[in-house]
Amino acid sequence: MAKILVIDDERPIRNALKEILEYEKFKVDLAEDGASGISMVQNKKFDIILCDIKMPKMDGMEVLERINMLSPETPVVMVSGHANVQTAVEALKIGAYDFIEKPLDLNRLLVTVRNALDKSSIQNEVKVLKRKVNKKLTSEIIGESKAIAEIKSMIDRVAATEARVLITGGNGAGKELVARQLHEKSERSGGPFVEVNCAAIPSELIESELFGHEKGAFTSAVKQRKGKFEQADGGTIFLDEIGDMSLPAQAKVLRALQENKISRVGGDTDIKVNVRVVAATNKDLRKEIAENNFREDLFHRLSVIPIQVPSLNDRKDDIPLLSDYFLDMICQDMGIPRMEISTEALSELQKINWTGNIRELRNVMERLIILSDTKITGADVRRYANPDDNRSR
Repeated sequence: MAKILVIDDERPIRNALKEILEYEKFKVDLAEDGASGISMVQNKKFDIILCDIKMPKMDGMEVLERINMLSPETPVVMVSGHANVQTAVEALKIGAYDFIEKPLDLNRLLVTVRNALDKSSIQNEVKVLKRKVNKKLTSEIIGESKAIAEIKSMIDRVAATEARVLITGGNGAGKELVARQLHEKSERSGGPFVEVNCAAIPSELIESELFGHEKGAFTSAVKQRKGKFEQADGGTIFLDEIGDMSLPAQAKVLRALQENKISRVGGDTDIKVNVRVVAATNKDLRKEIAENNFREDLFHRLSVIPIQVPSLNDRKDDIPLLSDYFLDMICQDMGIPRMEISTEALSELQKINWTGNIRELRNVMERLIILSDTKITGADVRRYANPDDNRSR
């Protein structure tokens, strides 16, 4: 339910607007003068504000300027029965969303309110999308532990080369971040970074996903399609969970690595590709080789530079930094003030056995933010972080 603030010194006008807007299912707060309205804006978030221009003590134009400083994203509709065109233009220049004259036309009022809310909703969606894009583009590795310092040093030494890298580590440990850092610090950073989750693609579709297909190659191939290798040309392809790739697909990947060319499913033409391959897995590939689930020749092609990402249990000194990072990110995504966390809470987090690594910590931090009151305490961690399941024995 959208929240609307009405600022007007005339009680009949305030009450009439409240009645009309509440009938339309809006939640309405009232302020009898500019100072009261500004005070309410300081303490509460509104989706739209209706403000009279002609008011004693503080007129609407001054109120508008103050609101623009306090809550610039909130649309303000100015209302007046005494203003002229010049006043309306001035209000719009200062930052008003619209201007409505008294006596109020009910239809005009409701159309303006709904348009303002639509605009506000679109702006919020854009902000959310920008944050998501920025998070996708940002691959900073958080931590200052010895294990993470060694990973960062390895990335700096390897990124500038064309060497293939095999990243190993548990689920949620941060293998994708390492791959993105390798790409962003390489000479290919201006090219695409194409990620393929080999475990999420059915075995019968993996070849088409990686190498593309020609029109008519199979029943649903209604048009030609480029695969991930072609899409990554000039950049980096990240083969995540490569230990789950089928043996036939492994054979084609091996050929692509050996000859730097691929052929689409259903095609007989070789296509040159210029990609750097970074792979990752949570499996023991040597064990998979022994069980005939993974090609040994492909393993040696991929693991020119092996990088082992440490588990969170091996870098618990980083938990305060990671918790602080997730607090900022999650609170920002939720549109709430940043929540504080006590030293005792951080200590309790460091006692937990993090089987799910960084991903699990992120989920626990979100849970704590939602369920804690004003500050995350040690008691909150003991209560909400599943201590019976996760606390180390």
